[in-house]
Amino acid sequence: MIKKAVIPAAGWGTRFLPITKSQPKEMIPIVDTPVIQYVVEEAVESGITDILMIIGKGKRAIEEHFDRSPLLEDALYEKGRMEELEKIKKISNLANIHFVWQKEMNGLGDAISYARNHVGNEPFAVLLGDTLIASENSKPVTRQLMDVYDRYKGSVVALEEVAPQLVNRYGIIDGSILDDNVLLAQDFIEKPDIGQAPSNLAIASRYVFTPEIFDYLDRTPLGKNNEIQLTDAMRMMVKDQAMYGVKINGIRYDIGNKLDFIKTNLIYGLQNDEIKDKLKTWLIEFSKQL
Repeated sequence: MIKKAVIPAAGWGTRFLPITKSQPKEMIPIVDTPVIQYVVEEAVESGITDILMIIGKGKRAIEEHFDRSPLLEDALYEKGRMEELEKIKKISNLANIHFVWQKEMNGLGDAISYARNHVGNEPFAVLLGDTLIASENSKPVTRQLMDVYDRYKGSVVALEEVAPQLVNRYGIIDGSILDDNVLLAQDFIEKPDIGQAPSNLAIASRYVFTPEIFDYLDRTPLGKNNEIQLTDAMRMMVKDQAMYGVKINGIRYDIGNKLDFIKTNLIYGLQNDEIKDKLKTWLIEFSKQL
């Protein structure tokens, strides 16, 4: 049973400068909750109990967020603000969360390699720390991948359909249908040219790996941007052992660019009991001015 997850969260977040000069992009809020908290909650709801976050310079706020804040807790208690008190106490009790520092920005593959000692000989999940995926049923997306791993005992990647003209923005799977929404992978192609992509199924920021991935990361040469790319390691791995993809039942929200960040805030705001009615009224009125 998979109980460990790795969340890489060491990137610079340059598309959100200047805020990310001193604030981790993973801590930018969707309504009132940091993106990375949503990611951790997805992992926990999937059955994960042990999480390792890979962080880098300027990311100390992530550690602070998941730690206890006794002074704030006391202040809320004294003011009788029990609902807010329970919210912040819950954050520090979500899971056993550990941190390790990526010494230099050397790619996603390098970041994941830092988890080797923590993971040991166990399969584990990977959730990218700047992407939300809302499941369309009661089963979190990471749990959907874990169920496929339980069935086939091989590494699994999350997949989503993208418009054919957008395949050159994503890692794309080449594979064959096994059953329902599961594919047996033959290859993974990073940002293929439009018209030459083997499918329109893009890798969607969630993975389950067997521990053998670390051996392939060790052998992966520097690739795009002179960094160790996870996709390059996966391409080697799939030649030696069965790997799978699962078309997820969910909606991915990429928080890595300004437009999608604003869209996501509006979508989540319209689901927030505290503000949804007033927000909807304002949006309707504001749209008349456009």
